[in-house]
This record gives sequence, structure tokens and C-alpha cells, in this order.
Amino acid sequence: MTDRLVSWSPVALLLLLAGLTWWLDSKVQPPARPLDGSLRHDPDFYIEGFNAARMNPDGTKRYELTGTKLFHYPDDNSTELASPYLIYYDYERAPATVRSETAKLAHGGDDVYFYDNVQIVRSAYGENPELGIFTSYLHVIPDRDFAETDKPVTMIEGNSTANSVGLEFDHAKQQVRLLSQVQARYENPRSLKSRSQPRQSH
Repeated sequence: MTDRLVSWSPVALLLLLAGLTWWLDSKVQPPARPLDGSLRHDPDFYIEGFNAARMNPDGTKRYELTGTKLFHYPDDNSTELASPYLIYYDYERAPATVRSETAKLAHGGDDVYFYDNVQIVRSAYGENPELGIFTSYLHVIPDRDFAETDKPVTMIEGNSTANSVGLEFDHAKQQVRLLSQVQARYENPRSLKSRSQPRQSH
């Protein structure tokens, strides 16, 4: 009996090593990708003519976000808009609008990321000329009336132009902050007005 156990022990040892090798290999291998298409970046639904609005307590519109199409992707639960257009209503001063070619929505729409040919326009009001801001990317937080970017920006207000890298725009406070590498050319509207008036000869 002892001789038989000794003769079989190398075979048992090989089987044990083979099993251990298989177990280790199974632990280090990545999990198999499902074949049901759940990891493909394909939309599970889309909406044509998307429109969403947030109201003020008095029933007037605070802001409105529209797009020609909305796509939802289940693999990362992301939402994208085609031709997005955001308008902030300001009933005392002037509205401001944001448009671009595409946008992504996050946190249920609390954050909107505009991409490609981004344009912010605040209409003229009183003695304030129209303000235009142009960049390639913009992060907007609609409920804070706040927008920011870390990309190159061109800002045009009347006959004045400024360029910078990075910008913060607070629509509620009507404030624009240029962050770095600022270059500006400022034209005083009064000097332009006096320059355009003909001189009187004596």
C-alpha cells in the first residue's frame, strides 16, 4: 500500500499544480465583454425638437434650453444635444444666449458643456452695446447663471475687442473676468462719437 501511494504522489502533485495554475490565470484575466451590445456607445433613445425651461417663482421664464435633437447613451448615461441654444431671460436689462454645434448634459442638466463654435451674446440695452464672446468650449451652470472656459476666447463689445485664455461670465452680476494672456483694444464710445461729429469752422 505504501509503495502505491508513493507511486501516485507525483501525479497528484501535477494535478494540484495544474489546478492552481488555472485558478491564478482565471483571476488575472479581464472579465469577458458581454455580447448584448450594452457596452457600445449607441443611443437607446433620442428626441427631436428638445425643449426644457426653468421658471421663476412669479411664473416667468428664467432660462430655456433647446436643441434640434437629444441623444441618450446608456453605456455611460450621458446625454448630448445637437445645435443647442440656451437663453437667459433678463426682464430688467437684456437677455443672454449661448449656442454651439453640440453640447453634453450632466447631473440631470445641472451642468451643460458646449462644444465647437460656441457663441455667447448679450443683447444691447441702455447705453451698453451688444456683447459677443466666442470660444471652442464652454461649461455652463444654468441655475447659477454662470459660465466658464479654459480655452482661448475672443470678446467683442461695441468697437472694443479683447482676447484671453480662459474666461468667467456671471450673467446675474453682468460681470466678465478674463483669466490669462489678456490682450485688449478699447475704444471709448464718447471719443468715437466726438470723432464722428464734423468740426465747425470759425
